[in-house]
Amino acid sequence: MGGSEQKFVNQAFETNWIAPLGPNVNGFENDIESYVGADKHHVAALSSGTASIHIALELLGVSKGDEVLCQSFTFSASANPILYLGATPVFIDSEKDTWNMSPELLEIAIKDRLEKNIKPKAIVAVHLYGMPYKAKEINEIARKYDIPVVEDSAEALGSTYFNQSCGTLSDIGIFSFNGNKIITTSGGGALVTTDVKLKEKAVFLSTQARDDAPHYEHSNVGYNYRMSNVLAGIGRGQMEVLDDRVAARRSVYNFYKENLSKFNSISFLEEPEGCFSNRWITCIKTKSFEQREQIRLALLKEDIESRPLWKPMHMQPVFKESLSFTNGTSEHLFDVGLCLPSGSNLSQNDLNRILNVITNIPKL
Repeated sequence: MGGSEQKFVNQAFETNWIAPLGPNVNGFENDIESYVGADKHHVAALSSGTASIHIALELLGVSKGDEVLCQSFTFSASANPILYLGATPVFIDSEKDTWNMSPELLEIAIKDRLEKNIKPKAIVAVHLYGMPYKAKEINEIARKYDIPVVEDSAEALGSTYFNQSCGTLSDIGIFSFNGNKIITTSGGGALVTTDVKLKEKAVFLSTQARDDAPHYEHSNVGYNYRMSNVLAGIGRGQMEVLDDRVAARRSVYNFYKENLSKFNSISFLEEPEGCFSNRWITCIKTKSFEQREQIRLALLKEDIESRPLWKPMHMQPVFKESLSFTNGTSEHLFDVGLCLPSGSNLSQNDLNRILNVITNIPKL
């Protein structure tokens, strides 16, 4: 926590605004809008990043039988909402510069589906680990074939692409405020759009799609996806320290890079031109699966958690029947990549302890 969250939460209790609406919800949305560009963007605060993707896809008209092109190298929450709507995910592998969706494979996939008389309904692209994807190339292809993009910025609040905030680079953006994100509302998310009518429809759908009537009238299927006023109060306090959190995460990355780059067997994901990453998680590449496991297990022995990079969606049992367009990039990254401890509150003693374990691994 940053320090002032309790003030906003207390206000919610003192004024009896506990429900999923109220001054903190409105204030939190305004805070996010100010951060990403209030003159152009409108924000709906929702219950999770997953809910935000679900609503975004529904706003774009995705329904049963449609196909949605989705980045394979990501967390399952990027893809699961496609199934919620009865649609079918088609997975696209990564490129090596950002580890995100490959524009080349994206266009190959679109051409393939069009040749089979299937036009994909949407694209879900992800700013993985806070590193912006190649938005210029992805957007150009999306416009060429008239397919909207959902920008999964769950991990990228505070990141920018050519000085534009991630979450605002596509048709609809989403953020996550889950407990592990760079700022948190415990559980929460947000949808970002330039169209105020889409924001209003997102709020409508997320509050059970209740029609304007004196009784409970429903002409659409809705969801219980609106953020509570209490959690939004936490978010308001968190927004006050967001830039500090980004600075802290980037400092952690710089510490690891400065001290581990001396090992030829360890490399880091650099920021391509125009990209500014919040460095939500510092990730390393090793030379082999065996070396990745050697580091992970050495840390685990000292009760220090690290994790392999995301297992690609096209390798997941739940999506084993899904079509995918792959080039081996994400599978290789899963084999050799490792997420290091990256929390904003890591002390220098914590970092030194982690470094000591890694540097004392034999034959690193």
